[in-house]
Amino acid sequence: MNITEMIALVRVDLSDQDSGDYQWTDEELTRHIDRAVRELSEQIPLPAKATLATTADSREVDISGLTDRIIVQAVEYPTGNYPPSYQRFSIWGDTLTIISGAEPDGANCAVYYGTLHTLDGSGSTLPARHEDLVATGACGYAVIERAAATINRVNLGGEKTPAELRLWGSERLALFQERLKKLSWRQKVRSQQLFKEQ
Repeated sequence: MNITEMIALVRVDLSDQDSGDYQWTDEELTRHIDRAVRELSEQIPLPAKATLATTADSREVDISGLTDRIIVQAVEYPTGNYPPSYQRFSIWGDTLTIISGAEPDGANCAVYYGTLHTLDGSGSTLPARHEDLVATGACGYAVIERAAATINRVNLGGEKTPAELRLWGSERLALFQERLKKLSWRQKVRSQQLFKEQ
């Protein structure tokens, strides 16, 4: 799915399919979709791996190049061992410190981390099973924004329109947040193998 297809999906959910009289512009919907994708990424990050050089006689590794990083899940040093030599680590800003194992000698380490998903004109990294969830969140944000914009304005639906829109949007966002919470990596029990420090 690409952003154009996602916009079309959100328009279906919003009943905003009259191309001659759209209630939301593509730019507005793109902003709401981007927000929903970012929130989904915080709970279900895109898995990534980076091979980074260490510095001899230093336990610190610069991870500033890991753009859109959400979480670092594991650090392997040295690489190439079986089973892998995972090390304990800490992070402060863009500096990762390898706490356990032998002091690095300048060889590479492997950093396993989670990053933001993308959804643009060329495609998406979102799992197909989560596309409807992103649409749900985007709809909620779009409707709440519209509710705020209709306050103190003449509406065809009457004076209750802003409140009804806000309620509907809030219900969509509550569903979005509830489903995200259930899918979150923070809620899952992960089985881990403990390795002897080297």
